[in-house]
Amino acid sequence: SGTVGTNISGTSDLAPLTEQAAMVKEWFPDAKNVGLLYCSAEANSKYQVDVVKAELEALGFTCQLFAFADTNDMQAVTQKAADASDVIYAPTDNTLASAGGTVDGVCRAAGVPVISGEENACKMFGVATLSISYYNLGVTTGKMAIQILKGEAKISEMPIAYDEAPVKKYNKELCQALNLTAPEGYVAIGE
Repeated sequence: SGTVGTNISGTSDLAPLTEQAAMVKEWFPDAKNVGLLYCSAEANSKYQVDVVKAELEALGFTCQLFAFADTNDMQAVTQKAADASDVIYAPTDNTLASAGGTVDGVCRAAGVPVISGEENACKMFGVATLSISYYNLGVTTGKMAIQILKGEAKISEMPIAYDEAPVKKYNKELCQALNLTAPEGYVAIGE
């Protein structure tokens, strides 16, 4: 039901994973092999790649997980992913975000595009993302608080909310470098 059954509710910044998987098909319909690159030390990343992997397999892709333990083995694992993949999916992952230049260096040189889980990572190494807006989540959280304070809703019955209007964005510079054209409906990051 989306509720936790206690006096807890709120918003979640979980990315729209099903829609992100669909982006791989939208951008790269002829791709066969998708690598899923993530940090094994981050449980949230493992959850995301497991969900996206199942979605991608349902869309007909062959998927392989590429996990690195920390930034020490990140470059080597990213290189293995690039060598084995037509396209890479990178979830919302703090370690990837902290060393995005490594991912960009490897994948750009290999000519392998990355669909990223969030906008800041996309700015560094992704060709496209369907990213939530923390501003929109803040507005939603505020509206939920008002409903509770006015007695219009019970927190124990209030479902967890998500960003209802994520925006399809692309990295214009990287797309140009990889000779990719964004499908209709994408907005260039920063425009």
